[in-house]
Amino acid sequence: MINLRASSFNIFKLLFLLVLLSPAPSMVSGECTCDGETTEKNKGDALKYKIASIATILFTGSVGVSIPLLGRRIPTLRPEHDIFFMIKAFAAGVILATGFIHILPDAFERLTSPCLNENPWGKFPFTGFIAMASAIGTLMMDSFATGFYTRLHFKNSKQLAPDEEEGNEHAGHLHVHTHATHGHAHGSADHPEELNMAELIRFRVISQVLEMGIVAHSVIIGISLGASQSTETIKPLLAALSFHQFFEGLGLGGCISQAKFKTTSAAIMATFFSLTTPLGIAIGIGISSVYNENSPTSLIVEGVFDAASAGILIYMALVDLLAADFMNPRVQSSLKIQLGANISLLLGAGCMSFIAKWA
Repeated sequence: MINLRASSFNIFKLLFLLVLLSPAPSMVSGECTCDGETTEKNKGDALKYKIASIATILFTGSVGVSIPLLGRRIPTLRPEHDIFFMIKAFAAGVILATGFIHILPDAFERLTSPCLNENPWGKFPFTGFIAMASAIGTLMMDSFATGFYTRLHFKNSKQLAPDEEEGNEHAGHLHVHTHATHGHAHGSADHPEELNMAELIRFRVISQVLEMGIVAHSVIIGISLGASQSTETIKPLLAALSFHQFFEGLGLGGCISQAKFKTTSAAIMATFFSLTTPLGIAIGIGISSVYNENSPTSLIVEGVFDAASAGILIYMALVDLLAADFMNPRVQSSLKIQLGANISLLLGAGCMSFIAKWA
């Protein structure tokens, strides 16, 4: 605070201060234009770019999510190979930067827009709160879903297992039929199949929760691109989304590959991911004539979805992708894999952060 005292300021300093502060009201009032853009745009050219973006993003997303799934046919891409950790770390870095650099700032910008009422949007940091609540909700969903499927599986396994008191040759054997392990686990306290199945359940829950977070953001960003009438906005956004969808798909495909879903289930998940952003673009094209991105309703809906998506993606990247892989005994026991994974993480996060300059 400036303490204005008559003894310390003369008339010239007061005039200077008034002149210095006089532009401030006009600068503030010029920040909010809630009526949308009024400049003329070539809607025909914009529509061409939108249609091209549907095909491009569909292709890049499909290729990205399919590469890890090809590990069933290409041995080098299988989860048990070192290169898989590098690819997954790079993709996790992309997802982490997407949450921190792309989505969260957009959510802050929308939910603190001067186009929204001061009460309640200006009186509470809703963006951070929603992102935090979303991350906590993802943790709870992650934990409860894993626990539920684990209890369900082992309950069914115990019902199918022979009674140990019968003492026959099959006593103590656990019959577990999964895509990861085949055959029987001979009676021991450790039960390798139990450990493998618990890990498999974990990967399946991770892949489904991760897809949910990615889809929520993909639809919103697709609508934003499809509703835009500016080629100057669409061009950089198209390039950024193509890169984003490819490596986000790579991360999701890696999780699906580790979860060892049946071919049909994996194909459905991959297709669903590939179609979400193009579907959002198509919706945006359909509502572009009535859509106003600066309307209070649009700002609130997009801001809330962005904040929630950011919380989900940040949690998933840090906890389920990076922490799980970086603390993996195989990674911990090899300095080469550790260095490769760390470098890949930094490259992924750095590349995704860099393109924030354009989109």
